[in-house]
Amino acid sequence: MYFRSISVSDSIVIIPTYNEIENIERMVHKVMSLEPAMHLLVVDDNSPDGTAACVENLQSDYTGRLHILKRKGKEGLGTAYIAGFKWCLERDYSFICEMDCDFSHNPDDLPRLVQACRHGADLAVGSRYVGGVVNVVNWPMGRVLMSYYASKYVRIVTGLRVADSTAGFVCYTRKVLENIGLDRIKFKGYAFQIEMKFRAWKKGFKIQEVPIIFTDRTLGTSKMSTRIFREALFGVMELRLKSVFGKL
Repeated sequence: MYFRSISVSDSIVIIPTYNEIENIERMVHKVMSLEPAMHLLVVDDNSPDGTAACVENLQSDYTGRLHILKRKGKEGLGTAYIAGFKWCLERDYSFICEMDCDFSHNPDDLPRLVQACRHGADLAVGSRYVGGVVNVVNWPMGRVLMSYYASKYVRIVTGLRVADSTAGFVCYTRKVLENIGLDRIKFKGYAFQIEMKFRAWKKGFKIQEVPIIFTDRTLGTSKMSTRIFREALFGVMELRLKSVFGKL
């Protein structure tokens, strides 16, 4: 049985959703069980499977802690996060996290990311590859290598010193999101994750990588596509060129 809970918290996690009915209820209950308590904002892109309705039904169980932002359609991962970031900045949250809904990111690691930011980091990355160790479960080896060397490629092209630059499990301090230029973020797919870290790094913010175990989803469907991969590949070059010519 789940009980109503009204809690003041300075930390929140944003989870973008599109057709995550298999995962969303379990994810909500898991995040709400974490200590210290944090809030949750679900940004749903009009999922036809009823994801948003499921969240709304759960809100009475977690009064004041569980929130939902409903959008008209599927507009891309990056725009979902930016909408969520702006929603959070309009409120009093100091630590704003992002993660996937499919349990590839372990919610139990959220407090570790927030703690890293409480103790000096401006941006904490849940990293699969920090220290050169590949902490990935259930991915085909080809995809593991593609992801690992994609981050190597980002580092070579941009100079960004982050082992897992494509990671989507991140905690931002409020000051990063207030100063990074959210309205200038261009990319919508996984290149969005690279662009956010690159802009933070160029602004001089301290980035800390926190090692995690990444487990591929067991329920639902992956949103990865060739178009998203292509955006990341060429987007990295664009970021570098803009940086060189002072147009970032």
